[in-house]
Amino acid sequence: MDRRNFLKTGGIALLGSLATGSAMALTTPGALGGEGADKKAAVALAMNHFGVSEADLKKVLAAALEKGGDYADLFFEHTISNSIRLMDGAVNNSYSNIDYGVGVRVLIGDQSGYAYVENITVEDMLKAARTAARIASANKGNKPLNLTEKELKKNYYTVASPWEEVSLKDKMPYLQKLNDRIFALDKRVHKVQASQSDTTSHIFFCNSEGVMFYDYRPMVTLGAVCIMEEDGKTENGYAARAYRRGFDFLSDEVVDVIAREAVDQTSLLFKAIKPKGGEMPVVMGAGGSGILLHEAIGHTFEADFNRKNVSIFADQLNKKVCNEHINVVDDGTIPFNRGSVNFDDEGAEGQKTYLIKDGVLTSYLHDRISAKHYGVEPTGNGRRESFRNMPIPRMRATYMEAGNVSESDIISSVKKGIFVDNFTNGQVQIGAGDFTFFVKSGYMIEDGKLTQPIKDINIIGNGPKALADITMVATNAKIDNGTWTCGKDGQSCPVTCGMPSALVSKLTVVERTRSKCLL
Repeated sequence: MDRRNFLKTGGIALLGSLATGSAMALTTPGALGGEGADKKAAVALAMNHFGVSEADLKKVLAAALEKGGDYADLFFEHTISNSIRLMDGAVNNSYSNIDYGVGVRVLIGDQSGYAYVENITVEDMLKAARTAARIASANKGNKPLNLTEKELKKNYYTVASPWEEVSLKDKMPYLQKLNDRIFALDKRVHKVQASQSDTTSHIFFCNSEGVMFYDYRPMVTLGAVCIMEEDGKTENGYAARAYRRGFDFLSDEVVDVIAREAVDQTSLLFKAIKPKGGEMPVVMGAGGSGILLHEAIGHTFEADFNRKNVSIFADQLNKKVCNEHINVVDDGTIPFNRGSVNFDDEGAEGQKTYLIKDGVLTSYLHDRISAKHYGVEPTGNGRRESFRNMPIPRMRATYMEAGNVSESDIISSVKKGIFVDNFTNGQVQIGAGDFTFFVKSGYMIEDGKLTQPIKDINIIGNGPKALADITMVATNAKIDNGTWTCGKDGQSCPVTCGMPSALVSKLTVVERTRSKCLL
């Protein structure tokens, strides 16, 4: 089906073929990633899905290289997104969206040319290819190699129940249960907003080096905002879970977990105070505190910032940057994780990359361009928001590995400070690493014990310095599987973060101020 007919039918006919393809893929693994697959079945399905042949791909790649490009790639995407939201048990928002197109990239050294089309015909793809070629041009032509499917060695997000086969009627009971469960947990609950979204992306990629792959990427989010009233005061909390999973993710168990977390977080705020500000020790709680790693530290390890000498770590590779008991990882291989990738958006396999090993900065996060600059292999971090964007170095799941002390030992070592584990947003200056993060809730630490709950504060510091000031790391490493979304260069990308509890010897604590939300 061509683009015009696809739009005319609202995607119904094609979605029918997708359901058939998905069902087939379950018995012929490779498309959805089961074991023992016929590896050619996935790419054959993808080419049929997008209505292109190998001859078409070679023709477009040749056009992309006709102005002397060193390299070219094609990124095909078909994404189906659905979302529904309840307010106090009634639907107040629901939508579906279909995104469909192909991007063409041409590279000559560090020079890039990019163009995309939303109508996948050979004629339109050739126009895009020649546009990209003109942007990145040299004096000699080049020809692509033969195309060979890249084997999927391991699928990190196999799907048992594809979202294409799930109706709104199937999803509604879980949203209603989440709404009802939150109201039932506490009589102070005044309003509940429950939401569920799912996305299915069919990604087909090929390049002038002869690499082809197909990736079936699911995503699901279930969350709720809880608003409570007590003695004329109003507080709100939010809890959610997000994974690369199919319909099998929705269950009574996950509903109960999210409901309880939303109510507990909101209830705590009625008892919380705003502490006096100043410089003090801060214990970062396990899980969501990984936002500090992501924003204040992780971005400074992305290779484009270092290649351009923007990052403070540009000259620190293979040097000690923190205590030897600290290991920081960016990982694309965690099963069903929101930030995982079977392949990145340049064809590099998902992998686990140590950024810091035993306190030493061992690697940056690379896409194809930065890897060539540094003379290393790509780390699987070339990611893009959609076919409309070029890939750039992006994080996946960024976390600190477990240490060797207990959380209680860390807390007991603090005479006066704070414990924080619930962050909502922040702002960071990438180059210098200066940051401000808003802390939704936490606790005072007094004489080595957690005492009064606290709320609505900002912590201010410098990422590299805060990293160097981490003196204790607990054994309780945890990934926060919330709805983390990272913004960079105008592109959004799903990520996750995490860490064990850790002591930062000193950070500045101030009352809440307005801050720009980056994550």
